[in-house]
Amino acid sequence: MNSLTVPLFTSWPKLTLLAIFDILVTAFLIYQFLIIIRGRRAANILYGVFILIGIYLGSLYAGLEMLPTLLATLAPYTAFALIVMFQSEIRRMLARMGRRSWMGLSTRLKRREFIEEILLALDQLSRTKTGAIIVLERDIGLRTFVESGVLLEAVVSRDLLVSIFHPGNALHDGAVIIHGDQISAAACFLPLSMNPALMSTLGTRHRAGIGITEETDCLSLIVSEETGRISVASFGEIEGDVTLERAGFRLSAHLGGAERHSIASLQAEKDRTAAEPGQAGLGSLERP
Repeated sequence: MNSLTVPLFTSWPKLTLLAIFDILVTAFLIYQFLIIIRGRRAANILYGVFILIGIYLGSLYAGLEMLPTLLATLAPYTAFALIVMFQSEIRRMLARMGRRSWMGLSTRLKRREFIEEILLALDQLSRTKTGAIIVLERDIGLRTFVESGVLLEAVVSRDLLVSIFHPGNALHDGAVIIHGDQISAAACFLPLSMNPALMSTLGTRHRAGIGITEETDCLSLIVSEETGRISVASFGEIEGDVTLERAGFRLSAHLGGAERHSIASLQAEKDRTAAEPGQAGLGSLERP
């Protein structure tokens, strides 16, 4: 018995660090591919390929001749057929890998673009005196409040935020909640602050923006419908009539950055938009 098991175990290759790395990379690529095709029609194609492999192995075990020969003849062309059939999934997997923040620079650039989109929306909402509440989640989850609104799961952009709070939109009456770099939901109901010092001086929108920060560690951006002024609330405190540069600084600090946010790119965007025919400019970037 021992004489049979010893050659079997000694024939196994040694598990080196390079072999472990090879296994992990291969497993990662397979996992990414399975994540991409999950729930898509390509998954059914992959199941069909596995069935053909099972038929081939079964025919060999049964001692058949014609069927294994036919499948073996078609096997060399299978790789090209799979590339054609899975071209969209392969492209999506490569794009998914490319979007990962492998370096801190990529993370900072994405955060900067994210902040600029919000600031551009705030500027346009402020200029048109469109009331709005934008809540940015941090460590404490806001699922309870997200479920009170309409789920969106959309990428944050100026145009989307402005369109959500447009008075004619069905979603304008409520708050937008942002989780990560996506708009989780719109038209969300928020708890009102019951601070007696604020009840007599602030309206419902501002009290709601403060109330959510009293219960969680989120950041609220409020635009007044009467004056167009921008306010920032966090930890139950509100800072009123802030400039876009100040709002950008608060956003950056909330997202983990400490640098002062520059609005030069916002000014360039405003000038570009104002120069386009048929479109109005974004207005002043800082309130007087």
